[in-house]
Amino acid sequence: MPMDDEAGSELHSADAEQNSEPMSEEMLRNAYHLSRLRSSSVEIREKGAERLKEELAKAQRELKLKDEECEKLSKVREQLEQELEELTASLFEEAHKMVREANTKQATAEKKLKEAQGKIDVLLAEVTALKTLVITSTPSSPNRELHPQLQIPSKAVFKKGHGRNKSMSNAIVTATTQNSQLQPINKDGREINLILYDEFLAWKEEPTLDKVCPFLERIYQEDIGPCLSFAKHELTEAVQAAVESNTLSIEPAVVQALPVVKASAIECGGPNGWRAEVVTKCALSGLSRTCKHRIKLGDSGSYFYISPSCRSRITAVCNFLTYIRYIQQGLVRQDVEQMYWEVMKLRKEMSVAKLGYYTEES
Repeated sequence: MPMDDEAGSELHSADAEQNSEPMSEEMLRNAYHLSRLRSSSVEIREKGAERLKEELAKAQRELKLKDEECEKLSKVREQLEQELEELTASLFEEAHKMVREANTKQATAEKKLKEAQGKIDVLLAEVTALKTLVITSTPSSPNRELHPQLQIPSKAVFKKGHGRNKSMSNAIVTATTQNSQLQPINKDGREINLILYDEFLAWKEEPTLDKVCPFLERIYQEDIGPCLSFAKHELTEAVQAAVESNTLSIEPAVVQALPVVKASAIECGGPNGWRAEVVTKCALSGLSRTCKHRIKLGDSGSYFYISPSCRSRITAVCNFLTYIRYIQQGLVRQDVEQMYWEVMKLRKEMSVAKLGYYTEES
């Protein structure tokens, strides 16, 4: 038995030696592989770290470039904002300057407009006054009503019979003259004709010189037509057309150019004591009258001598149409009622003139 134990132990130790040899080689092999794995993992780790460091450095460089670019852009933005503010301020300043200049110019223009309107009103008043003076008074035949210093006391002359007391004669002549003159109408004693006033208002809304409108149609039928109706029909039509077109002119007659039919010397009271007046046929009425004025139609060189009554009728119509034209052109600075009464006054003058009344002139 002991022998068997010894032999077994020897066998077991031999087997162990045989088994230990292959185990150590495998372990070495494993250890070698493990060391290689460890060395490769370290290398990989180092390479990864280096790569990461490079990428980090690259990213940092890019960020630095981005920061520099952002800084440049921010500076550009600040510069643009500053320029924009300066431009806005300059624009506002220029706009305020333009507004101030515009307001100044507007105020100056309004002031000049008011002054011009005032001058126009004054000139219109002067033109109206001068027109009245020219129509009713001329150097060769002044109106005695406008020039009281030229009035001559009336004298009664009796060629036959016994003489009379001068005071009684003057009283008779004065009374006769006063009775023969038209009595003036009291300014307070007037009343608006509503029909005529309504027609005038309707015309005033859209002023026109067309005869078709009710306002002018009535006046042409009642005043202008009868006032410009004369015995010489052909010349009458030409005179009417010239008056309507505002191309008729009236001027004092030249005595030397008149075709003399009859001449008579009358006492005039001037420094020379006597003056000759020429009597000829009126071109419109055909009657022999003292023609102190002549008319010209348009640009024609022909003149027609007219009597004082025909002249009064023509001037009355011209005064009315001139005033109507002024209203149409907006030159009359009056209210509607004043315009209406001025129109009625001019119509009254036409009505008086068409009946044959006129102001006697020397």
